[in-house]
Formats: sequence, structure tokens, C-alpha cells
Amino acid sequence: MPYSAELKRTSPSCILFLIDQSRSMAEAIGGQAGQSKADGVAEGINRLLQNLVFKCAKSDGVRDYFHVGVIGYGDKVAWSLGGKLAGQRLVPVSVLANNPLRVEERTRKVGTSTTPQKYKFPVWFETVANGKTPMCAALALATKALAEFVRRFSDTFPPIVINISDGKATDGNPEAPATQLRKLSTTDGNVLLFNAHLSSSAAKPIEFPGAEDELPDLDACTLFRMSSPLPDKFRQAAGADGFRVQPTSRGFVFNADLVSVVRFLDVGTRVAHTVR
Repeated sequence: MPYSAELKRTSPSCILFLIDQSRSMAEAIGGQAGQSKADGVAEGINRLLQNLVFKCAKSDGVRDYFHVGVIGYGDKVAWSLGGKLAGQRLVPVSVLANNPLRVEERTRKVGTSTTPQKYKFPVWFETVANGKTPMCAALALATKALAEFVRRFSDTFPPIVINISDGKATDGNPEAPATQLRKLSTTDGNVLLFNAHLSSSAAKPIEFPGAEDELPDLDACTLFRMSSPLPDKFRQAAGADGFRVQPTSRGFVFNADLVSVVRFLDVGTRVAHTVR
């Protein structure tokens, strides 16, 4: 049965984020006055990376069940983890855990307590918003890196790629490079490509649609066609999280606000966490 391989340190999976860093990402995210799309995405990515570290932490340390990478695309297309990991590609999660760009001290309320409690928040990926949207080049770079990864780890849970953008590609039609990316495979299935379109308005998101006629414009249809159909386990996870899914649902959310992006990221990676 595809997408059911156990994660082991000798056969890790991979999670790769493609992040739009174009000029328009400096605009406010829909329904979130005062917060830019770029800031919201950076917050979501750093929280998810921290959760990955927690999930891989065992009594003997952080186990390398995943390799992780971030490609940013705006005025340039580049690997975008910061600090000591700057320029590095797909890094084992234990290396990620030990090399944040910085660790911020934050406060939050816990339970019914009125006294904020301090906590540590590691940052690996920072906000950038400049240039155009070279999505095709980002997909090509991802394909090159993942081709090497699946040659090295051919018998493992397939890599998951999550592309987050607020607009259409400015360097051509991204469907062809997306198809090449999705053709890569391990013995457990093809690489999964999920896409999230960020909103500039507070309109209701369209989450995990099952057909193009559910979408409002041609750009949304392009991203839908680029996205992988949801495997059974992912549909079950999305349904359990309250999403309305169909047998034909794809890994795509249109007009997403920050809450939708965070939930989308969680569904997009949770199945791989539990398959061990």
C-alpha cells in the first residue's frame, strides 16, 4: 500500500518548503491586520520546524526521521535556512535542532493563568519580501535536490513539498516543472506536491477542492492542477481535522488566511509523523 513506509534513521523522509518571497508578500494577510503574508508564513514555518524537532526527539536525542529544506524565491532563488545552515540544502532534523538562527524569548498565557509565561522560540527562517515570483525556477531547484535524495533513500516514505505563494509565477507556466517534480518517486510512492495560495482579503478559503470548477479563476486552477491528489491517509487526516474532503481532493488551499495555512501545513506533514 503506497505512503505507508516506516520512517527510520536509515531511511528518512524529506519535507521541503518552497516559499514565495516576492514584493507582494509584504502586504497584509487576509483578515490579519498588521501582519504581513511574509511574517505569517515565517511564523508558521518556524513553528512547524520546531514541532518536527519535538516529534523526532527521543531519550537518546533527536533522531533523523526527516531531512528538511527551505527554498525561497523572490529577487533570487536560493536555499533559505539561516545562520550556520545558510546555503545548506536538505539537512537532517538533528542538525536543524542544533543550529537555529537565533532563539527568541516570548511570553504566552497558559490555561486560566493571568500571568504570561516565558518560553523559548527557535527561528530558522526569516521574513523576506522582494522581487518577482520565479516559481518555475524554485520547482526546478527542488526537483534537482529531491532527485538526489530519492536516489540515496529509495525505500522510504516519499518526500513532501509544500509551496506557499500569493500569486502566479512570473517566469513561465509552473505546471511543467511541477509535473517533473511529482514524477520523482521512492518505492512507497511519488513525491507529493501541496500548494497554498495566500489571501490578501478576508474571503473564505477553499480548502482541499476536488475539481477545478470549485475555483474562481485560472491562476487557482493552475495551482490545483499542480497539486498532488490526496492519498487516502492524508484525506483521513484532513477529515479528522474538520476539513471537507472528497475522493478527488488535492493538496491545495486557495485564498488562505493564516489559520488555514497553519492547519494546511499540519495536515501536510502529520501523516508522515505517524507512519513509523
